[in-house]
Amino acid sequence: MAVRSDGLQTEKRILQACVRLFLENGYHQTTMTQILKEAQVSSSSFQNLFHSKDGILMELVKFMFENQFGIARSVTGAALPPVYVYAAETALQITLTELNQNLRDIYLEAYTQDHLLGYIQRATTKELYRIFGPYQPELTERDFYELEFGSAGLMRGYMANPCTAEFPLERKLERFLTLALRGYKVPEDEVRQVLAFLAGLDMRGIAQRVMEELFRQLAMRYEFSPDGLLPPEE
Repeated sequence: MAVRSDGLQTEKRILQACVRLFLENGYHQTTMTQILKEAQVSSSSFQNLFHSKDGILMELVKFMFENQFGIARSVTGAALPPVYVYAAETALQITLTELNQNLRDIYLEAYTQDHLLGYIQRATTKELYRIFGPYQPELTERDFYELEFGSAGLMRGYMANPCTAEFPLERKLERFLTLALRGYKVPEDEVRQVLAFLAGLDMRGIAQRVMEELFRQLAMRYEFSPDGLLPPEE
C-alpha cells in the first residue's frame, strides 16, 4: 500500500508542476528539466507515469473543454436557441487566446496533436449534431463528426493569427462565425441575428472572468497557488 501511495503522490506532484508551469510559462516553453525540478521527481519516475509532457496536456485539455458549452449557456441564457450557445462558446475560446498567450499555446497544441484533436472532435460532435441537426435533418451524427474536421481547422486557423489594429477581435469573431454558421447551413437571416447578439456582448470582459475562474478551479484541483498566473487587467 505504501508503494501505491508513493506513486499517487508522485503523480500528484507531476500534475501540479506541469499544469502550473504550462499556465505560467506556456506549453512549449516548459522544459522537462523544469518539470522534474518543480515536481522533485526523477526522469524515470516521470516516464513510468506519463511518458512525455503530452500526457499531462491531455489532462489539462479535458478539464478545459469538458464544461465549455455549460459556460456558454450561462452567458447566453437558457431561453435562446442553441445556435447562440455555439456562437458564444466558440467566441469565448478565441477571445481567451487573445487575452493570454499561454492559453493560445495550449489551445493550438490541442487542435494540432492528433490524439488531442480526436478527443475534441468526439467531445463536441454530439453538441454539434444537437445544435445544427435541425438545419440539415438528412445528416447523421457521423456526418457531423466529419464536418467537425473542417470547423476544428477553421477554429485553429483563427486562433493561430493574433489580432492586430487592422484585424481586431470583433472582426475576427465575425469572420469565423460567418464561415462556421454558413458551413452548418444556418440561414442568412439567422446568421445576422446571431452576429448582432454577439456584438452586444462584452466578450473581453466575459473571457476575463472565465479565465480567472478557470485558473482558480485548476489551482484548486491541482492544489497550487494561482498567484502570478493572471496578468493585471488593463
